[in-house]
Amino acid sequence: MTTAVAAPFRFFSPQVVRTERLGPSLVRVSFAGDDLRFFHSDGRDQSLSLFLPHPGQEVPAVPYELGDSWWQAWRELPDDVRAVMRSYTLRGLRADAHGETVGIDIDFVLHGVEPGAVVPAGPASRWASTAKTGDRVVLLGPAIADNRAIRFRPPADTDLVLIWGDDTALPAASAILESLPAGTPARVWLEVHHPGDIQDLATEADAEITWLVRAEGAPTALDTVRAARLPSSELPYAWIAGESGRVKELRRHLVRERGIDKRRVTFVGYWREGLTEEQLRERGE
Repeated sequence: MTTAVAAPFRFFSPQVVRTERLGPSLVRVSFAGDDLRFFHSDGRDQSLSLFLPHPGQEVPAVPYELGDSWWQAWRELPDDVRAVMRSYTLRGLRADAHGETVGIDIDFVLHGVEPGAVVPAGPASRWASTAKTGDRVVLLGPAIADNRAIRFRPPADTDLVLIWGDDTALPAASAILESLPAGTPARVWLEVHHPGDIQDLATEADAEITWLVRAEGAPTALDTVRAARLPSSELPYAWIAGESGRVKELRRHLVRERGIDKRRVTFVGYWREGLTEEQLRERGE
């Protein structure tokens, strides 16, 4: 099949090989496939596009055989046929003895799938909550390890790493922590929906990790970070990701109140409260 789109990215067609419930709101789905040997990534906060089938479809409808013309053709498919596209970050990559990728992991947030949920589940949550071995998806992901979909890039002179992320950014934040060199000073805040979603994270960095459980009456992300006493540093670097409104508030705080050079703050809005990914795409966000 024709998979090239625009280097350094290409399409992949893996299948589910395993699922693992990480907590009340989180599930890890592991994928494998022959063409993943062409999947190359330096990890960290590597983002990719995931295409999911509608109920009753065996494979997602993505006209990738059209090469660079796939996008317009995909948009023109009927709503109930066109594959659902969602943006995710890579949680893990497994390679064989030769360094070729044999599998990848993606963590999903399962908001809305529990009985009596107030907010309906989105299509990705519904799919992930029932995913089983053999289910097929399509990925648009990296064919070159160092690519523009990796945003975490601290300058070489960084003497303190600051990280904030909500549960949608937890996979990326976890991978970033794993990648930090031993002894790197880091201050980390991670926000989840349920105490059972708190995880033991591996890192060799000198990291202080604070878990925040989102609840009515709890301090906001901005209040928590604003009240924090940070280690002394001259050249900090910050990575903040998650709900775009909170991300913008935190960036303003770090730049205006903490005096961090805005060029040393990477901020990524993974979602926006009250809007679907389709609506964000239509608005050009």
